[in-house]
Amino acid sequence: MRRTVFSRRPGGSPRRMVALATVAALGTGLLAGCAADKEEPGGSSGGGGGKGKTTITVGVFGAFGLKEAGLYDEYMKANPDVVIKQTSIERNENYYPQLLTHLGSGSGLADIQAVEVNNIAEITRTQADKLVDLGKTEGVTKDAFLPWKWAQATTEDGRTVGLGTDIGPQGICYRKDLFKAAGLPTDREAVGKLWAGDWQKYLDVGKQYKASGKGKAFVDSASGVMAAVTGSSAKRFYDEDGKVIYKTNPAVKEAWDIAAAFATEGLSGKLQQFTPAWDQGFSNGNFATISCPAWMLGYIQDKAGEKGKDKWDVAQAPRPSNWGGSFLIVPSAGKHKDEAAKLAAWLTAPEQQAKLFEKRGSFPSAKTAYDLPAVAGAKHEYFANAPIGEIFAKAAEGIPVTIVGPKDLVIAQNMADVGMLQVDQKGKSSAEGWKAAVKAIDNALDQ
Repeated sequence: MRRTVFSRRPGGSPRRMVALATVAALGTGLLAGCAADKEEPGGSSGGGGGKGKTTITVGVFGAFGLKEAGLYDEYMKANPDVVIKQTSIERNENYYPQLLTHLGSGSGLADIQAVEVNNIAEITRTQADKLVDLGKTEGVTKDAFLPWKWAQATTEDGRTVGLGTDIGPQGICYRKDLFKAAGLPTDREAVGKLWAGDWQKYLDVGKQYKASGKGKAFVDSASGVMAAVTGSSAKRFYDEDGKVIYKTNPAVKEAWDIAAAFATEGLSGKLQQFTPAWDQGFSNGNFATISCPAWMLGYIQDKAGEKGKDKWDVAQAPRPSNWGGSFLIVPSAGKHKDEAAKLAAWLTAPEQQAKLFEKRGSFPSAKTAYDLPAVAGAKHEYFANAPIGEIFAKAAEGIPVTIVGPKDLVIAQNMADVGMLQVDQKGKSSAEGWKAAVKAIDNALDQ
């Protein structure tokens, strides 16, 4: 069986951009300061172009993974008349405003630009007329992708302006030693059955864990739980018409109430994700579970270290949920838009997505990649040889077609860092935390 090596993507997809560059990725990295723009050839053969060669530029945020996985080099080897050059900005909160500015002016754009999942709704709704319809590109097949991923970058009139690279299907990572001490099962299938189908059951298991009196905190943070629960709902912060509905949406209320209960019932480690204290929590084994997308496995391995090996495992989440993911778009103003569309189609093809997963831990958004050996046979040695290809493919296929709004990130960030953090760390009531979150969101949205 294949062992997949996971390397977290700085600058990517996680939901809290105050401290992050998704996740993802797919994933956002370790909070280095903003790096200056840097231009890199796709590989050693990138050079400076050359007579008779076409130079295709790719603009990304963070260590996006395409270059690191060797995909640029592979493409250039097969297409010797093409040179790929990549420009990277470390953090998405610096990258994305520049992208909007360049799209508005029609200048300063790379031939291919990356877009983080929390920004794709705004790009699709407000910038589609400036982008190539990649759904019509040769080699692109709609049915190869997960329906909800394809829909996120498709306009109402059917133009698909972004091709998905990766997604962030979530499982529940858990400490077997802490579960055993609390009298809970440790086998991943048995653990998954404890909370299958209902996030409330996850809370109930937490209460059972605490009642044993032998464990540390059950979860790392209440905000992490809230993000996982909201990520499993089709409607979150917006409805189909683009109206902000988080205040009245029962799914958001459920996520808030369950997460707040983790805090008020004393089940949370009261940690803020992607901070030094959170990192130390992995190393010290300070909590028993965490909602974890595929890209986080490498992060846990890095922070928990050798002493955490074989203590961590991963089970199915209560309901399929997504955290992270990105897209590639091709601006119409680009110098080489036809060649760029061809490259974007190749980079997001199932075969390349499987390679990206194998080498970087970015889980494919192309569902047909799940049958390829690099995904189907993937196991993670650090997590007790867990069949992570099977686990995350099952989660990915169950994720609902989620409505992504233009200010999802703003709403999620304020709910977590202004509202829930007060409940989790400062002892505020659930009602007080909600009031603070709503006030901050209304101010941010000018409502």
